[in-house]
Amino acid sequence: MQLTSGQRDFILAHEREDVRETALRFTREDLPLLLTQIAGRQAAAKKIPSWYAESAIFYPPHLSLEQSSSELTARYKASLVAEEREEATGLNLTVANTLRSPAARKNGSFADPTGGMGVDFSFMARHFREAVYVERNEELCRIAEHNFGVLGLRNVAVRCVGAERFLEETQPLDLIYLDPSRRDNAGRKLFRIADCTPVLPEIKPLLFKKSDRVMVKYSPMLDISLAVKSLGCVKAVHVVSVDNECKELLFLLSEAEAAGDRPADEPLFIAVNLKRSGGREFFSFTAAQEQNVTVTFAAEPGAYLYEPNASILKAGAFRSVARMYGLRKLHVNSHLYTSDNWVEEFPGRAFRVEAFFTPNRKNTGRFSRETKKANITVRNFPATVAEIRRKTGLENGGDTYLFATTLAGERMVWIKCTKIR
Repeated sequence: MQLTSGQRDFILAHEREDVRETALRFTREDLPLLLTQIAGRQAAAKKIPSWYAESAIFYPPHLSLEQSSSELTARYKASLVAEEREEATGLNLTVANTLRSPAARKNGSFADPTGGMGVDFSFMARHFREAVYVERNEELCRIAEHNFGVLGLRNVAVRCVGAERFLEETQPLDLIYLDPSRRDNAGRKLFRIADCTPVLPEIKPLLFKKSDRVMVKYSPMLDISLAVKSLGCVKAVHVVSVDNECKELLFLLSEAEAAGDRPADEPLFIAVNLKRSGGREFFSFTAAQEQNVTVTFAAEPGAYLYEPNASILKAGAFRSVARMYGLRKLHVNSHLYTSDNWVEEFPGRAFRVEAFFTPNRKNTGRFSRETKKANITVRNFPATVAEIRRKTGLENGGDTYLFATTLAGERMVWIKCTKIR
């Protein structure tokens, strides 16, 4: 895994170039290795900046890097297991405690039997006395061992073995983290739990034999309700977005009784939106709370319009978010909200309503003549964004935001807005 000083100089000298152009300009024998490292550093610069800052980090082939977590989401997972309260800044107590053991014991041992590139592992391992990285791929194990040394992780062990064999042989652990493989042999993406490796429902008895705290990461494409039923013993589900793009689902499993007055079989849902600029948006609820909430519907848009962030929409907090922030819903299926007074703390995008109208030929013609550019969003409306653009000739961009939606009385409208946040 060690690069020569000459190889490292070459990588740093060309890391801002197009890899394909670099490949055409040089004929070095070690060029494939160097190009892999250049591509890795280019990806890490945005995805894992603290790794990019270490020039000695060695990068695996592109697929492993593509499948790895970003630094933002890895740090979030680490914050869930951090014992130090300052590490959970911005995390309310209910959310932080979803991974605490019943006895609130200190973090001793931790293992990731699906190690991969080791990004999540490297951030979580710092909060445990002992941490074991497990991966069946020998090359990834060698790379990980090298990188952990570069990162100053002295409390880790690397095991080159399959996940199930490791679990059978290991001593009890304080936490097990798994990121099941979501690719088939042809490299195609998989989304069903039964298609991922390892298959969690099949090894769950073995998992709970070794630890009462299990965190599992899955694709945001997964159906959350079906996943909760399939996995069982789910205490919490974290729906994690970065800058309003849903990135991953975290399922926290435990056979222990749930804390407080929440039934043992009713998980807590936590929607979190991490911002690259700093800060986090949180919203938590249970399925029972969502089902029992009564919401008020608006006859027409008020002075302000709100769109929940991607995590809230994925988690399904369509009623709870309205009740929490005192908002009126536009339609049961629109998932847009309104108010006459500004609600600054709302977790999502917020707009000032300028006008709304029925999208007939006369109104849409006037709007398209007056507005040359608009950012268009469709919610519960019988036309796509592309169809609206073809119909109106509106270009994308500008300061105008257009929502095509349906009101509670089944009236279809276009809402013209300016963005506040």
